[in-house]
Amino acid sequence: MRVPRRAVRVALVAALAAGVPPLASAQSASAANCPTLDTRLTWYGDNRQKLQEFIDTSGGCTRPDAHPLALFDWDNTLVKNDVGDATMSWLLRNDKILQPAGQDWSTTSRYLTTEAVVALSEACGDAIASGNPLLTNTNAGCAAEILSVYGEHTTTGGAAAFAGYDHRRINPAYAWGAQLLAGHTLDEVAGFARQARAESLAASPSDSAQAIRTVWVRYYEHMRDLVGTLRRAGFDVRVVSASPEPVVRVWAEDLGFAADEVIGIRNKTESGKLTAHLADCGGAPADSVITYIDGKRCFINQDILGIQGQAAFRRAPEAERQAFAAGDSTTDVTFVGDATGLRLAINRQAAELMCHAYRNEDGRWLVNPMFIDPLPALPCRYPCSATAYTGPDGTAGPVRDDAGDVIPDQVDAVH
Repeated sequence: MRVPRRAVRVALVAALAAGVPPLASAQSASAANCPTLDTRLTWYGDNRQKLQEFIDTSGGCTRPDAHPLALFDWDNTLVKNDVGDATMSWLLRNDKILQPAGQDWSTTSRYLTTEAVVALSEACGDAIASGNPLLTNTNAGCAAEILSVYGEHTTTGGAAAFAGYDHRRINPAYAWGAQLLAGHTLDEVAGFARQARAESLAASPSDSAQAIRTVWVRYYEHMRDLVGTLRRAGFDVRVVSASPEPVVRVWAEDLGFAADEVIGIRNKTESGKLTAHLADCGGAPADSVITYIDGKRCFINQDILGIQGQAAFRRAPEAERQAFAAGDSTTDVTFVGDATGLRLAINRQAAELMCHAYRNEDGRWLVNPMFIDPLPALPCRYPCSATAYTGPDGTAGPVRDDAGDVIPDQVDAVH
């Protein structure tokens, strides 16, 4: 059972209001005994030092009753690569996606286009009864169509697969990855995730080059160390992911996360089985919000802070928000930006996130290259002033700071 947490970090807010720098070195004797990050793990520049200073000044060493909230994205933040993709690949290779209700693909997502419904119906056929496994391991056409809609957001013929959604609240392909679990129980999905995880951890990077081969995934040891250090320092550490919640729960166990410390895309259930309908948030229409950009804020506010209704889409009061947040993509920009103490961006060159991180207007952003196979420097500036922001209707525009000012184009300096 997920228990809402309206934790008031009054001491931290009072310290910030009094002018205490959020990254100042710890002054008290107790800070010298704070849990420390592993010095054998190399971070970019002085990031480890700044993280340690934040832990020393904001954690239990100096504020034992604070228990500040620390939030992490999962895919490509705590691990290399995407566990949702790894699970989808495993499902296709093991015939675990079921024929939709009434053999009607439109029942799997309210946002599938007519073209996508037709393409999926033609590729997967009607020979298999509803609720029975599609033979995607041998029916290459069916597997390819599903993979194209999921991974490319288009049919194999190039038609748009999704339409009519709020681009700041849901990625319908991410949601579809969870919705295709419909018909299975939570225990069955957890079992699938465990098998997919075992294969992914045993795989080599070359396996991921094949469309329906095992996706190679690795835990980031730097982030494992950071999660553990924050937890030992008294932080309330949680995961907020845009992958299916029961899948992320399986992967997160290895980092010590309990089931109720993970928020992901959550299916509603009926008679003990997952449905294609999704958990509600913020009073929005059914199946229209997932843990994606502004939707991540909504579920954090609703499920962790206990803020209900439309207010869940608005930034929570400073005293209640997360003190720390980490992410790697535009999916994470809202909840990472909401953090009051320190914000860590893993550089995967996601334009909107990196515009905020490099602008670093209040000095609380850290940028770190990926810990495995970091990307080379982007050859041109991020188009922050022009097209790096995606609006609710999908149109591109300039990225703005909290004051509403356009962020200038930024150089990719950390790689």
